[in-house]
Amino acid sequence: MTSSNTAMEVEDGGNISEVDSFGDLMDAIRDNDVKQKEEEEEEEDDVVMSIDKDKAGPSSKDKAFPMEIEEDDDDVVLTEQELNKFCKEASRSFFNEYGLISHQINSYNDFIDNGIQALVDSIGEINVDPGYDPSKKGGGENGWRRARIKFGKVKISKPMFWTGNKDLKFLPRHARLQHMTYAARMKVDVEYEVYTIENERSDKFKTGQEQRNVEKILRPKEKTEILLGSLPVMVRSNLCWMNGAEKGDCEFDHGGYFLIKGAEKVFVAQEQICLRRLWVSEKPWNIVYRPYNPESKRTRIYIKIESPSGHEQFQGKMVLNVDFLSCSIPLWILFFALGMKSDREIIDMLDINLTSSVENLLLSTMRNVDENDHYEGFRQGGRSLQIIYELISKTRFPPKETPQECMEKYLFPSLCSFKQKALFLGYMVKCLLQSYSGQRKCENRDDFRNKRLDLAGELLERELRLHLKHAEKRMVRTMQRDLYGNRDNMRTMDFYLDASLITNGLSRAFSTGGWSHSYKRNERVSGVVASLRRTNALQMMADMRKTRHQVQYSGRVGDARFPHPSHWGKLCFLSTSDGENCGLVKNMAITGLVSTNVMEPLLEKFLECGMEELKDNPSLMSLKGKNKILLNGEWVGICETENSHTFCVALRNKRRSNEIPSQVEIKRDQQQGEVRIFTDSGRLMRPLLVVENLKKIKLCKGDLNIHSLLNKGIIELVGVEEEEDLQTAWGVKYLFSGDRSYTHCELDPSFLLGLSCGIIPFTNHDHARRALYQSEKHSQQAMGFFTTNPNIRIDTLSHQLYYPQRPLFNTMIADCLGKPEYPLGQNFLPKPEIYNGQNAIVSVNVHQGYNQEDSLVMNRASVERGLFRTELIRCYKAEVDSKESGMTKKGKDDITFGKMESRIGRVDSLDDDGFPYIGANLQTGDIVIGKRSESGADHSIKLKHTERGKVQKVILSANDEGTNFAAVSLRQVRSPSVGDKFSSMHGQKGVIGHLESQENFPFTRQGLVPDIVINPHAFPTRQTPGQLLEAALGKGIACGGLTRYATPFTTPSIDVITEQLHRAGYSRWGHERVCSGHHGLMMDSLIFIGPTFYQRLIHMAEDKVKFRNTGPVHPLTRQPVQDRKRFGGVKFGEMERDCLLAHGAAANLHERLFTLSDFSQMQICSKCSNVANIIQRQAPGGGRIRGPYCRFCESAEDIVKVNVPYGAKLLCQELFSMGISVKFGTEPC
Repeated sequence: MTSSNTAMEVEDGGNISEVDSFGDLMDAIRDNDVKQKEEEEEEEDDVVMSIDKDKAGPSSKDKAFPMEIEEDDDDVVLTEQELNKFCKEASRSFFNEYGLISHQINSYNDFIDNGIQALVDSIGEINVDPGYDPSKKGGGENGWRRARIKFGKVKISKPMFWTGNKDLKFLPRHARLQHMTYAARMKVDVEYEVYTIENERSDKFKTGQEQRNVEKILRPKEKTEILLGSLPVMVRSNLCWMNGAEKGDCEFDHGGYFLIKGAEKVFVAQEQICLRRLWVSEKPWNIVYRPYNPESKRTRIYIKIESPSGHEQFQGKMVLNVDFLSCSIPLWILFFALGMKSDREIIDMLDINLTSSVENLLLSTMRNVDENDHYEGFRQGGRSLQIIYELISKTRFPPKETPQECMEKYLFPSLCSFKQKALFLGYMVKCLLQSYSGQRKCENRDDFRNKRLDLAGELLERELRLHLKHAEKRMVRTMQRDLYGNRDNMRTMDFYLDASLITNGLSRAFSTGGWSHSYKRNERVSGVVASLRRTNALQMMADMRKTRHQVQYSGRVGDARFPHPSHWGKLCFLSTSDGENCGLVKNMAITGLVSTNVMEPLLEKFLECGMEELKDNPSLMSLKGKNKILLNGEWVGICETENSHTFCVALRNKRRSNEIPSQVEIKRDQQQGEVRIFTDSGRLMRPLLVVENLKKIKLCKGDLNIHSLLNKGIIELVGVEEEEDLQTAWGVKYLFSGDRSYTHCELDPSFLLGLSCGIIPFTNHDHARRALYQSEKHSQQAMGFFTTNPNIRIDTLSHQLYYPQRPLFNTMIADCLGKPEYPLGQNFLPKPEIYNGQNAIVSVNVHQGYNQEDSLVMNRASVERGLFRTELIRCYKAEVDSKESGMTKKGKDDITFGKMESRIGRVDSLDDDGFPYIGANLQTGDIVIGKRSESGADHSIKLKHTERGKVQKVILSANDEGTNFAAVSLRQVRSPSVGDKFSSMHGQKGVIGHLESQENFPFTRQGLVPDIVINPHAFPTRQTPGQLLEAALGKGIACGGLTRYATPFTTPSIDVITEQLHRAGYSRWGHERVCSGHHGLMMDSLIFIGPTFYQRLIHMAEDKVKFRNTGPVHPLTRQPVQDRKRFGGVKFGEMERDCLLAHGAAANLHERLFTLSDFSQMQICSKCSNVANIIQRQAPGGGRIRGPYCRFCESAEDIVKVNVPYGAKLLCQELFSMGISVKFGTEPC
C-alpha cells in the first residue's frame, strides 16, 4: 500500500480534516483523545473521591472527602478504581439475577399468578334467559326456565402428556420433536343453577306493587370443575418443567418463547399509549380520563372544546362539553349535578388565570346553557340530575341504574363523594384551559413517559378475553336449547363450554401472527408474534428484546421514527431495523427492565410520609396551596406544596430501604402541582447508582447481590418520568471532576446501548451507519454455535462454525454477560457467547487487483487449515395420516412412507421404509423421503436444485393430531469459497474475490503471513477508524499487553494503544516492513497488519448460484419459471436490457429475450394482415388437408410464417376472445 495514495477523513470535534497516511490518521485520532489522556493521568495519580453524608455531589475545591458511616467513626475514602470495580461487580450481579429476557418471563408469570384469575372474575355472573318459543305459552307448567352461571377459581397444571396408561411430563424438547404445542390445561370451578320466575301477589300498601317476581329453584346450585382450554406455556416460566431444573436442554437457552406446533414463537413488545394519566390533546381540543378498565368503556370521560349544536346565535363560538356514558353533557350542568351551588364557586374551584380566550370560552359555556330552553332551571334542586338522565336515556344502550347510581358508579369510580368528583372534574377543566391558552404543553405521543410496553401478560389477556367471549356466547346459545320443554334435560357444564374454541383460537393466533387489536374489536394486527431466529445466540436474545410501535400506515408518520430524549438509557439510540420499519422497531438498552404490576397496598406508606387523606366533602380553602398526589392517575391524597419535596424524599427512602417495592416510580411535578406515583406494568426502568449512598459500599463486605444493593439504596431502579428530575453522571470519572453536584451515576456509559451494539469495540469512533449495519445485520447473520443440543433439534436450516473464538479485546457488556474462562470441571460454556467469528490476521493492502471495492483476498492455506469452516444442516420434513388414529377420510388416497420406483428422482439411497440410511451421500435430484399411495402415485420429496449433503439423522414420530411425520437432516461442510460474504465488527462487509496461495502473500520478518487482505480505500469512505484501533489494540494484546478493554465511550486513548505496541517491539502505528511473496524483495511501503475479529455471514455463493440451459416453463406464458430452487431462469429486466442496448449488442439482446425465452411462430395472411389459423379443411379433390387458412379471405394463399414471442401470441388470442382483432404487418427479411 502506498501512503501517498491513501486519504481518509476523520471526525475531529465536528470538523472533518484530511490525512495523507495511516500515521497521520493515528495522529488525528490522538488529538481527539487528548481529554481522555488527561483522565488516564488522573487515574494513575489515584484521585480519590469521598461524599459528605449530607451532600450528594463532590466539591470542586478538594479531590477527596471523608465519608462518614454510622457504624464506624472512621472516615472512609473511595478511589475511582474501587468504584469502577464495584460497578463491574454490581453489573454482573444485575445480569445474573435479571438476565436479558426477564421482562418476558416476569410478565407471563404475573399473568399466570394474577391476570388470568382477574380476567375470569371480570366475566361476572352469566344469566341465561330462555329463547322465545311460540308453541309454549308461559313456558309450560313451570314457566320459562332460566340458568345462572358463575366462574370461580382457575387452576392451571404443568404440561402433561397422556400415554393411555398414565400422565408423563411434557418437556419442551418433546414438543419440538413431535410438532406439538407446549401447553398447560386450564380448569375452572363453575357454579350453576336452574330457576324460574313466578309472579306472586303482594301487599300493595307495604311494597307499592300488586305483584312481585319470586325465583323458584328448579335445580339446586351445583359446583363442578370443567376444562377451560389449553394455554401455551412460556419456556422457563413458572409453569415450565425446565424452571429450576438442574440441567436444561441447552446451556444457551434462557427461555422466554413459546412452542406452537414445534415452531418457536416470541412476543415483540408493543408500544401503547399510557391510559393511567390525564391526556390533553389538540385538533380537536380535549382532555381524557381513561381508568384502566378494559372490560368497560363507560368510565371514560372526555371534556371537549367544540362548537354547540342547534344554536345559530352561537355560530363560530366554542363551548365546553363532557362526553359521559355515550352522550354529550354541558359542563355547567354536570357541575351543578355534582353539588356546585353557584357560578362563582365553579370559577373559584377552577383557580385559573383568566385570560381573554379562557374568559370568552367560559362565558360561552354558561350562556349556551342559560339560553337553552331544554336546560331551564338546572340550578334549582335536582333538575340537573334529571336533565342528565334525559340525555343518557336517549343513547343507544342506556344504563339500567338511576342517575344517582350512574354518577357514583361510572363517574370517577375511585372517588367517594360528589364533592371530590366535582373537584377532580374541575382540575381536568383547568388542565384543558391551561393548554388551550398556552400555559401548558399538550401531551407528546412519542415521549416514553406516556407509553407502556405490552408484553406476554397483556397480549395474552387481550387475546384470551376475545376467545372467552366467543365461548361464552356459544355456551349461552347451547344452553338455551336445553332450557326448552318440561323435562329436565340439562347436561353437564363441560358439554356447553367448548374448550376447543379457546385452545384452537390461541394456537391460530400464534401460528398466523394475527393478534387481536388493542381497542378495535374486529381487527387484527401483525407484528405482535414473530418466529424466533436462531442463526446464533446473539440473534436469539436480540429478537426477544425488540419493541414495536404500531402505526396506521408504513409511510411518513411524523416524529414516531425519530429518537426521543426519553429513550436515553431505556432504548438503544443506534440500532433499529432498516426499510419500512426504520424507527418503529427498536431495541431495548442492555440494562432496560420492564415493570410488572405492584400488588401491595401503598396508601398507608403514603400517610406515613406526610400525605393527607381526602375528606368526603373537602372545601376549596382546604385544597388551596396543596399538591395533588396521584397513584396511577387516580387522586388519592394531598400534601402541602412546601412539603411535597419532603414527601417524595421520604417515599424514596422507603423504596431504598425495601419498605415499598423497588419498581415504584415517583415524580414531583412542581409546575403542575402534582406528585405522580406509578406502580403499573409496562414502564421501562433501569438501574442507577445513588451517589449519596455510595458510602454504604464498604458495609457490603463482599455481598454484592443486586437485591441487597437495592435494599441498601446503593442502586435504585429509575423510570422515564422520574429521571427527568435527576442529575446523572455519565460515568464514575465525572464524580471526581467537581464540576457539578450529581444525584445519580451510570454503572457504565456503554449500558446506554443495546446488546448487539454495545459489544462493538470502539463504536464511538465509527460512523453511526456502520454501527447500525453491524448491530442489525451482520451480527445477526454471523455463523456461530447457537445451541448445545443439536441432536434433539430439527431446525429447518442451521449453521455452525467449527472453531468459534473469542476476540482478543473485551468489552464491559461481554465481560458482565459471560465469563472470560471456562468453569472448572465442565466442558461447556456457562453462558451463550455473543461473539460469533474468528480472529484473523488482516493486512490493509492492495493485492493484484483482486480486492477492489468490497472484495477480500483470503489465504488458501488458512482455509485448508480450517479458517471459517462451517457446517450447514438442512432438514426435510414430511407428514402422513396415522392409520391407528382412524382419521383417514373416506375416498382419500392413503399415503404412507415407503420406497418405490420413482420417475422424479433416484431412490438408490433409500431403505425399504422410505428413508435414507445414516451417512448416505445424497446429491441434487435424489429422493430424500419416499412417500407412496395405494393408487401408485408418487408423493416423494426430492432434493432441489443445488442441494446436497450427507444424512446425519432420521427422526420418525407422531403428534397429538393423529399425524405421523418424518424428518431427515443433511449435513454439508462449507469451506470459504469465492463469493462468500464476510464482515468485521465495524460494518466493513466484503466477499471473497480470490483465494491466494500462502507463498504469494507478503510476509513480515517474523514470517507472519496475513489471512485476509482488504483494500485501504474501505476506510476513508466508510469512516470506520474503529477497525484500525481494534487491530492495533489486538496486536498489543497478542504480544502480552494488559490493556484489553475496547468498551464504547471508555476506550483507551491512542497513546495507550501506541505505547503498548511500542513496548512489544513494533511500530507505534502498527506499520511493518514486509517482503513480497512474488519476488521476495522488500516492499517500498509500510503495511498496516494486525489481528481483527471477522465474521462469516450466512450469504454463501453456493446457495445463490443460478444457472440454466433448458428447464421448466410456465404453462400459460411458456416463459421460464423464476424460482432458483425450481430450476428457473435468470432474471433479465429493463435495466439489463438498457445495458445491452448501450453496448450495441442487439444480437445478444435478441437471443436473451426471445430465442432463449418464449420463441414461437404464427401464420399471418399477407392480404388482410389477420392471423391465419391452422385447421383441417376440405380439399378440392375430395380429401381433407390440414394447414394454415385465413377465415377472413377464405383462402390458403399468401400466408407467411413469422417468429414472435409466445407472450405476443397469447395477447393476440386474449384480445380476439374479447372481440378485438389485431392486424400484423409483415415484410420479407
